[in-house]
Amino acid sequence: PRRGRSAAREPALAGDDARGAARLGLHRRDAGRRLPALHARAERPEDTDWIAVVTLYGQLAEVAPSPIVELNRAVAVSMAFGPESGLELVDQLVASGALDGYHLLHSVRGDFLGKLGRYDEALAFFRHGFGLARTERERADFRVDLALVLKNGGRLAEAAHLAHVLEGGGPH
Repeated sequence: PRRGRSAAREPALAGDDARGAARLGLHRRDAGRRLPALHARAERPEDTDWIAVVTLYGQLAEVAPSPIVELNRAVAVSMAFGPESGLELVDQLVASGALDGYHLLHSVRGDFLGKLGRYDEALAFFRHGFGLARTERERADFRVDLALVLKNGGRLAEAAHLAHVLEGGGPH
């Protein structure tokens, strides 16, 4: 998932959240600084210290719980421990309904399902996410995801057609 708003635009912690953050030595802006730094140290995504990223998202979830934090934590868990582990967390978010209208929930779940070889399920989530996407850029990302899952699922004719459309060849 894409990163959230900058720390400067994050609302201040209040009440119990602030006390919990003090006990952990973590504030929202701290995680907001540490997470990108962990990513920046790695030349490639697979070189990222994903265990540290999972830990930071876990701490952030304690001081500033939100479904977006949990979705990002699921991605980090998937990178650290595999897509099945991340899928368990995403399934909890799906069951909660907290992010039903959020296109990236469907993108992440589709990605995990595709990596697990569950192509038909992945397609369903990518198609649903495509319908929720608000910008052409977001829809283009879903088209690429759909084409890849179609190809990996052995649906080569559909993948080739979608690739033709992506290259500007039109729907025919």
